[in-house]
Amino acid sequence: MEHRGFILIADITGYTAYLSGSELEHAQGTLTDLLELLVEHTRSPLVVAQLEGDAVMSYALEAGLVSGQTFLESVEETYVAFRRAIGLMVLNNTCGCNACVNVKSLDLKFFIHFGAFVLQRIGGINQLLGTDVNLIHRLLKNSVTAETGIRAYVLCTEAAIEALGLDTTIQEMVDHQETVPDFGQVTVWIRDMHPVYEARRDDELVTYSPDEVLITVSTEISMPPELVWDYLNQSEFRNLLSGDDRQEILDRQSGRIGEGSTYRCYHGKMIIPQLVLEWKPFERVLLRQQMPFPGRPTQILIDFRLTPTEEGTKLDQTVTRPTGTLLKRSLARAMIKMRADRTHRDMREFRDRIQDDLSAHEPMPESSIPIPIEQITLAAAASLHKEK
Repeated sequence: MEHRGFILIADITGYTAYLSGSELEHAQGTLTDLLELLVEHTRSPLVVAQLEGDAVMSYALEAGLVSGQTFLESVEETYVAFRRAIGLMVLNNTCGCNACVNVKSLDLKFFIHFGAFVLQRIGGINQLLGTDVNLIHRLLKNSVTAETGIRAYVLCTEAAIEALGLDTTIQEMVDHQETVPDFGQVTVWIRDMHPVYEARRDDELVTYSPDEVLITVSTEISMPPELVWDYLNQSEFRNLLSGDDRQEILDRQSGRIGEGSTYRCYHGKMIIPQLVLEWKPFERVLLRQQMPFPGRPTQILIDFRLTPTEEGTKLDQTVTRPTGTLLKRSLARAMIKMRADRTHRDMREFRDRIQDDLSAHEPMPESSIPIPIEQITLAAAASLHKEK
């Protein structure tokens, strides 16, 4: 049966060169750790299909289950985690062998395409077959680094850009032409991942003390954090948590919501702005809301946090004590506490609505990697040594 969906390959950059000058046992251990990280960070709706030497291939059968922004954020979070893992390996290295010394030379590339493919079960593994699968594999060997100097990147085909709805995001990408055997001239879009990591490497959390907390409400949701995150940032469902009639989003960055963006929340004729102070995909959104009082601003913080659990995700919403004059603080506290019961109901309604919405989608198949990663990576390393 033919499916249409996304195909993603996360490919470790420089592994062949790294392996050629390294001790096989330690190099294979490094590859195992990095492949395990890539598998662990393959988030819904993506499903791991197979390991391909020093790469992980995954797929998603349905476009539109998550937004294009969430899809890209998932890729970016994987890259940041990969770079941090490399940094820890370098920092904790007590071995002087080439494999351990040269691990800092490794990097990561992502290839994203949308098209048709067949899932064929071979030896417990879902093999992807089809012309579009051939195309994305052909794109692994390209001229991107030679022509642009970009070593770590996300490469999206035009079909992927269209399916993800990323037309407004491509302004932060570089268009590039590749001549691909049997496919001719192919237009792709390149996102340099080094600036993404540099912007995230020194992340600092905005904090507040327990004494500043006014209320916290929580709920358990039977879906993974990446899907809860996506629903949390869709106006249709986000309105349930804030009781808004509607919302507008201002100050997007390259078409994306992030730190510095503002939600304009409409309650009848009243408009309440919420400024995004912190945007940590799949973990936290921190907002500074201005209360609807005239004169000097009276503000609160609204903190949404997502925590993975065995059942899915725990979603917490914390509201801090308001700032401002004594009178306005008292009025704001009274308003928030009067809405406390409604806030609990809103949280439960949000949970029920998104779980119902997800159940309307066709469930994704389970990923299948029946062979231990260590065996696969050892075989891959030995194969690469033979090619040398």
